[in-house]
Amino acid sequence: MHRESGSRSLLIKHAAEIVTNTGTAAKKGAGMNQLAKIEDGAILVKEGIIEWVGLTADLPFYNEENTEIIDASGCSVIPGFVDSHTHFVFGGYRPEEFFWRLDGTPYLDILERGGGILNTVKATQSMGYDAMLQIASNRLDAMVAMGVTTVEGKSGYGLDLDTELRQLKVMGELNNRHAVEVVPTFMGAHAVPPEYRGRVDDYVAFITQKVLPAVVEQGIAEFCDAFCEKGVFSVEQTRKILQTASGLGLKTKIHADEIVSFGGAELAAELGAISADHLLQASDKGIAEMAARGVVATVLPMTAFCLREEYARARAMIDSGGAIALATDYNPGSCFSHSIPMLIALAAIQLKLSPAEILTALTLNGAAAVGRADHIGTLERGKQGDILILKYPSHLFLSYHVGMDIIDKVIKKGQVIVDKRMANLEVIDSE
Repeated sequence: MHRESGSRSLLIKHAAEIVTNTGTAAKKGAGMNQLAKIEDGAILVKEGIIEWVGLTADLPFYNEENTEIIDASGCSVIPGFVDSHTHFVFGGYRPEEFFWRLDGTPYLDILERGGGILNTVKATQSMGYDAMLQIASNRLDAMVAMGVTTVEGKSGYGLDLDTELRQLKVMGELNNRHAVEVVPTFMGAHAVPPEYRGRVDDYVAFITQKVLPAVVEQGIAEFCDAFCEKGVFSVEQTRKILQTASGLGLKTKIHADEIVSFGGAELAAELGAISADHLLQASDKGIAEMAARGVVATVLPMTAFCLREEYARARAMIDSGGAIALATDYNPGSCFSHSIPMLIALAAIQLKLSPAEILTALTLNGAAAVGRADHIGTLERGKQGDILILKYPSHLFLSYHVGMDIIDKVIKKGQVIVDKRMANLEVIDSE
């Protein structure tokens, strides 16, 4: 359901407020609280790009016959959400594990019962391309309905050459045909497959010498991610994987310090990674070094909630001058949810973030975490027309209307792709 930006223009006028960040880089520290606000605002989009933003009373001339006009009276207008950390392309489900965890079953016992990530790997390996494409497309439909206009997707449920490539190719096709913009990340270093048990260095060699070159040769990923964690990949092994990826032209991310303080945040700073994600156990030193190097700290509170773990210290990260992004971590194991309303509620109540910090983390900083802050994440002249119209007159309702979906319309590249006032709530086709 991809929508190409056409020649027809879009005008949104009389918005109760237009609220956005500004700029082409992640906002850090106190800057995350600095939003621009225009009351009775208007936005004019031409050929998918924002041409003008300002007061409705100051609208420049436009061709009414060639312009779709939306009266946003009583509505807040904000940038489209960027979900900068997901694993949405996978096969199978693991519902039993959710309740096993709630009963206190240790992860190793879950593995012995046939659960854990290797359960998903087996299901994903057995899934054909067409089936994988269809189910992933359906998931994007659900995400865009919650206001997500750009999403990052990770491989890592293949752990072999063929399935890893298949996951990434599915993401590429979805980016071409679906309304949501998809950012593909190669994450073959998500776990160690059974055949490499006790031979982690051999699996690292397989990733760096065979899989990464194939991914780069086919041009199907923008980022490389690795799970730097005790019992998974060491700091040294992660460094080798990401340095190899960087040398081949991929940008880098790290799953860091989720379970124990392991040095992942420090490694992200050392390598100049675009983002370090999870960070529940990140050290003070790691937090400070990431802030100094401009690494976006991607915080995933829904995963902590589902696992009954302590939350990442987002407040400390901001107060240290760092930039944080918020993302769902949608996956079949630790967080089977892509609920943006739930994410916002946890950010406000548990992470103690302000409404401005939440909006920044889900828009401009999310865009920075996927290398796209130069053209999405804010509502400014020259940026892509990725816009949300809320049902209420203030962006404060995102947190205040706790856990509720308040999206009225979703606009991608200047075209309405979701309109919840219509009877049919499906993503609107371009044809």
